[in-house]
Amino acid sequence: MPDDSHTRRIFKLAQPYFCILALATFFLLLSSGISLSIPWLIREPIDLILTKREIPSFATFFGLILLFMIQALFSFAHNYLSDSVGERLLADLRVKLFSHLETLSLPFFTGRRTGELLSRMTNDLGVLQTMATEMPVNFIRQALVLIGGVGIIFYMNWRLTLLALLLIPVVVLVARFIGRRLRALSTTVQDQLAETTTLMEEMISGIRTIKSFGREGYERDRFAFQSNQTLQVVLKRLKISTAFGPLMLFMGLSTVCGLLWYGAKEVQLGKITAGEVISFIMYAVIITGPVGSFARLFSRLQEGLGASRRIFELLDTEPEVADLPNARPLPEIAGAVRFEHVSFHYLKNQPVLHEIDFTIEAGEKVALVGPSGAGKSTLVHLLHRFYDPTSGSILIDGQPLRSVQLKSYYDQIAYVPQEVVLFAGTLRENILYGRLDATEAALISASQAAHADDFIMSFPDGYETLVGEKGLTLSGGQRQRIAIARAFLKNPAILIFDEATAFLDNESELKIQDALDRLMLGKTTFMIAHRLSTIQKADRILVFNKGTLVEQGKHEVLIEKRGLYYHLYTLKETGADLSVSE
Repeated sequence: MPDDSHTRRIFKLAQPYFCILALATFFLLLSSGISLSIPWLIREPIDLILTKREIPSFATFFGLILLFMIQALFSFAHNYLSDSVGERLLADLRVKLFSHLETLSLPFFTGRRTGELLSRMTNDLGVLQTMATEMPVNFIRQALVLIGGVGIIFYMNWRLTLLALLLIPVVVLVARFIGRRLRALSTTVQDQLAETTTLMEEMISGIRTIKSFGREGYERDRFAFQSNQTLQVVLKRLKISTAFGPLMLFMGLSTVCGLLWYGAKEVQLGKITAGEVISFIMYAVIITGPVGSFARLFSRLQEGLGASRRIFELLDTEPEVADLPNARPLPEIAGAVRFEHVSFHYLKNQPVLHEIDFTIEAGEKVALVGPSGAGKSTLVHLLHRFYDPTSGSILIDGQPLRSVQLKSYYDQIAYVPQEVVLFAGTLRENILYGRLDATEAALISASQAAHADDFIMSFPDGYETLVGEKGLTLSGGQRQRIAIARAFLKNPAILIFDEATAFLDNESELKIQDALDRLMLGKTTFMIAHRLSTIQKADRILVFNKGTLVEQGKHEVLIEKRGLYYHLYTLKETGADLSVSE
């Protein structure tokens, strides 16, 4: 997308705050007007001091001080209003980006690193905020000062004005040259910051593995290397951006020297007074500021465009799994599931599932079995519609899954993964995630059914106990019970368990299995399981191998066939190290 389109989109984000920005601009006009009037007002006092050797009246100085105070108040009002808009806009952008990220499909997140996304929501959004609010206001301020100042000095002395304006073409050429370099470097800096943030996120989330393998030094060196890479690019950008100030100062002071030389000759000839020369030079200095500021604004614009490309790349990403335009709400379902010639691949020419075809009646309990990599987890992800099939279709109660609204479907299914993720809140909040409007009685009932109430009440704060980030203050089995309690609370028509009892000891498993049996009563259930007791209780077992459904039936029937299931079952019974799970 062209950069001018990016710029328009950025400024469009500030539209809801145009009234506040207009008021801030009004105060800016008043403040800038006072700034422009000051050199004009001090001409006569200077002439009085230098020519007549007289001291101006106290009222003159008091009037100037009062004017400075009024200007400070106008400047405060302008700065507060414009900065508040910037903060509001930043908050809006964070919510907008966060909301959009939630709509994106699972493939998007599996192909991106968390640190990179966090960097875009922090570093890039900050640059974008500056571009959308501070830059327009600064541009208006500098334009007012430049236009007003040029008009005044042209009125005062057109010959001196032409001499002062010789500086502008030079500044424009320098700005164009440096701006191009800054734009490329700014994009690189944002990419490097994203990489640094990613490494930090990986270190924090993987700290147990790092300590277990004693790799603190390795990770420290890796992070130090990446930080140094970022530093080198930042220093290159800093070297170029900070060159603006000294360069503008040099050109400005050179112009002042020229004006002093020419002005002195004019004073000597009696064409102008000393006060007018000093006033003119003050205006020239004031004008030099906006000229340099425009150059810096141009540089900031290049930085903002680099950040905007990364932000709008996210905002323009469309979810791979989304409601079709004519999608209908899914009515209450019984839970019948039909896979019709379903195939799927993550990468082209690398099929994961091939021509999967089966029908499950409502209320059936189905176990998914097969060697590692057979495609079982992929199948339940398709059933959950984390992904859409590459070909074929999935039907729920005879309705194609793609033809119904996602939320209406998700409201009627529950998924308990092998690696349970809890949110950094209380136990109550994590269980209520299953149904936010659940009553206290329903909450406790679900916890008791999942055999979680006992250990919850053993904590001093009970249900208000904080679980820490990702629930790491709880054991694996406790996290699993909280996840099962959430499923109880939701009371869905279709249940999906991915090794739901994987982290439980034998005693806990007996309790949980009893709870699961009651939870699954009358519900269509898909279970990826490695425990033989769970598999044997299934109404049907689907056996997968290399992405193909090779066998299906009850435990006894599959044993008699002496196929892959018999082979896996025999290995399991003898204790061989070959799990039937993925």
